[in-house]
Amino acid sequence: MSKTIFEKNKKWSCCLPAKQNTEKWIEEFFYWFYGIDETHITYTNFKKEEEELKEQLFEILASVTEKEQAKQEADRFFEKLPSLHDILEEDLEVIYNFDPAAQSRSEILLSYPGFFAITFHRIAHWLWKQEIPVIPRLISEYVHSKTGIDIHPGAQIGKRFFIDHGTGIVVGETTIIGDDVRLYQGVTLGALSVAKNLAKQKRHPSIGNHVTIYANATILGGETKIGDHSIIGGNVWLTNSLPSYTVVYHKSEVIVKDNEAFPPPINFII
Repeated sequence: MSKTIFEKNKKWSCCLPAKQNTEKWIEEFFYWFYGIDETHITYTNFKKEEEELKEQLFEILASVTEKEQAKQEADRFFEKLPSLHDILEEDLEVIYNFDPAAQSRSEILLSYPGFFAITFHRIAHWLWKQEIPVIPRLISEYVHSKTGIDIHPGAQIGKRFFIDHGTGIVVGETTIIGDDVRLYQGVTLGALSVAKNLAKQKRHPSIGNHVTIYANATILGGETKIGDHSIIGGNVWLTNSLPSYTVVYHKSEVIVKDNEAFPPPINFII
């Protein structure tokens, strides 16, 4: 029995990247990229760590692509980092300026799951666009397990993106999100259908610029478009498009009773 399992696994093992190496690279890259580790206090140390991280990325990519392509993509990725850093600094600044609980840049870097998720979504999305197999999903799923935020690497997300709290957020593969969008915990941007034959179609909604989507709202469907400057209230369920400057909210009835004791029941025997 064990030999049968071994033989079945053997034909796939050569094609599987080292998951642990990818997760290790994610953590080390985050500390290096934002200068959190004190060992990077000199540029010499910073540059040395950069070369080590580039070599690690090359090895990770080489596990799923040809070595020449892996080398090119690793070099290209690190060349892109200054512009990526600028975009992420804007994401960080939005959190600091908008969230009254954010006391410092360091606090956001070290304790905000939303910013961690945004950082590695932007990295995973870049690799996704380069058509790197498997690795973008490994990155996104590691972030998912660490933060509770599930963003498919195929999702397109604009500048100054803000996730507040974040737990339970789901953003599907073909989602398009504009600039200056804010998502709260439990938001789902999903598909109306999960049929396999729809894999190449746009299945998830498009969110305009300056849109706020509050907790536990669900927006579904590839044809669904939310216009600029709209506000989607908590617990709203949407499967249709909305024009710009729309406010949608879920109305529920709340019954308040006083705390006095109920009258005693009538005692009777049948």
